[in-house]
Amino acid sequence: MGKRVLVVDDEKLIVKGIRFSLEQDGMEVDCAYDGEEALELAKNNQYDMILLDVMLPKMSGFEVCQQIREFSSTPIVMLTAKGEDMDKILGLEYGADDYITKPFNILEVKARIKAIMRRTGGKKEESNTSREIEIRDMRLDLDGRRAYIKNREVNLTAKEFEVLELLMKNPNKVYSRENLLNIIWGSDYPGDVRTVDVHIRRLREKIEETPSEPIYVHTKWGVGYYFA
Repeated sequence: MGKRVLVVDDEKLIVKGIRFSLEQDGMEVDCAYDGEEALELAKNNQYDMILLDVMLPKMSGFEVCQQIREFSSTPIVMLTAKGEDMDKILGLEYGADDYITKPFNILEVKARIKAIMRRTGGKKEESNTSREIEIRDMRLDLDGRRAYIKNREVNLTAKEFEVLELLMKNPNKVYSRENLLNIIWGSDYPGDVRTVDVHIRRLREKIEETPSEPIYVHTKWGVGYYFA
């Protein structure tokens, strides 16, 4: 029943503090102190969440995140000491689901982890008679959280899948960037609507033959996004 989390940071005191706090909440915690060790653990184990520092020895957190995304959609939260917006957006560009800026309050970290786990884990447990959504040649497997186009699997991140699932469940309904941010990331998310734009662009790059001329996820200019 307990959730399993991988914590990656080269500052051992930070790792120790996060590990102790998460274990107090009944979570199982693995630790890594450099990028190569983190990647190896992610390949060989199933995690419900990965906390990943940006500045790591051997491989940067961004490189680790990018490589994990090649085989896993496990939610990844980047830990960064840098507060510049571009660093945060860059973290999301590499497939991260969220970011927390250092120094952070451990209660904030725990709250963010639980919010993401509720959103991703709840979807697996919800009692919905239809466990798949299929529109034209696009199909979502809600239990396996996998996406297919013409029966070819498309590797989406947790957030990309959630955005696509919401839009496909409500075809032709236009969601503003603010709506999508609140629904998918939560009202307590500290980022702004550019996060939505980044994820929509990445999603289109994966599911559209010509991302600049989408046939699935469309933009209604000045309003928001919708699935046609």
